[in-house]
Amino acid sequence: MVQAAESATTKRRGKGSNREPVLSKEQWQQAYRDMLLIRRFEEKAGQLYGMGLIGGFCHLYIGQEAVVVGMQMCLEKGDQVVTSYRDHGHMLATGMEARGVMAELTGREGGYSRGKGGSMHMFSREKGFYGGHGIVGAQVSIGAGLGFANWYRGNKGVAVAYFGEGASNQGQCFESFNLAALLKLPVIFVIENNKYGMGTSVERASASKDLSKNASPWGIPGEQVDGMSVSAVKEAGERAAQHCRDGRGPYLLEMKTYRYRGHSMSDPAKYRTREEVQKMREQHDCIETARNVLLELSVSEAELKKIDDEVKVIVQDAADFAQASPEPNEAELWTDVLVEAK
Repeated sequence: MVQAAESATTKRRGKGSNREPVLSKEQWQQAYRDMLLIRRFEEKAGQLYGMGLIGGFCHLYIGQEAVVVGMQMCLEKGDQVVTSYRDHGHMLATGMEARGVMAELTGREGGYSRGKGGSMHMFSREKGFYGGHGIVGAQVSIGAGLGFANWYRGNKGVAVAYFGEGASNQGQCFESFNLAALLKLPVIFVIENNKYGMGTSVERASASKDLSKNASPWGIPGEQVDGMSVSAVKEAGERAAQHCRDGRGPYLLEMKTYRYRGHSMSDPAKYRTREEVQKMREQHDCIETARNVLLELSVSEAELKKIDDEVKVIVQDAADFAQASPEPNEAELWTDVLVEAK
């Protein structure tokens, strides 16, 4: 796995190039820790859902961790992120506290939306996270709006709009592409192609077989990226972010990734074989790849175990905090429902 990852990186850098490797040892360690935190957090969320402590819908990000961790490594303070309902990993990657995210999942007062938003509706302006959104594809136009705000203010901020391959055929995506290209808005459109829109394979749902070209009619450059490789994601993300910061308009990245669990916790995922999922886990898992790279870089098993143990403590603390946090007061029913214009 390490050899394959390194050869792919070398191929991207070009023969005879003097560029430094995509990730330093320290960056590999940080990426490993961040991806592992998302994985363990989502596993714990799945457990709490099974115990009846999380109500409503719950869409887990297990398997796709490299996408958001790699992209976040390319962003700067002031950049914005908006995504869909599969959003817990994005929250953690932007630096939102595991305690607040888990408390919101369980509908508690200590959550980011004070227990009223649940899994799909959390926000943090402080961290530049403008929400998970339950309407398929709706966040894409919001991402264009965030890019418009940066363009209007004349700053160097970049907005990142994540959406799935299923959402990529929604009309608002193409409307957003048009406006973003017309005004040269600094937006990175990221398609997280995990192969299945709910239970339908992308092969059966999309006439376009290369989603990275979906914005080409508007002159928006795009590329396919190995979304199971955090280094490949970071490298592509840097190109896209620089393109936007240089004032050249939007960029589209199709991340070829995979989710190990069903579409949501209520999905038994019978539309694919266990062998398919197992093959992805064994041959392409982003966390195992990072672990192998770190071992090659002389990071000891003891150091890796220390990271693992620290992550477990954070996740268990988040679960304990969530369960100890009280439910919202009934008076909260009347808050955050109307803003009076002044």
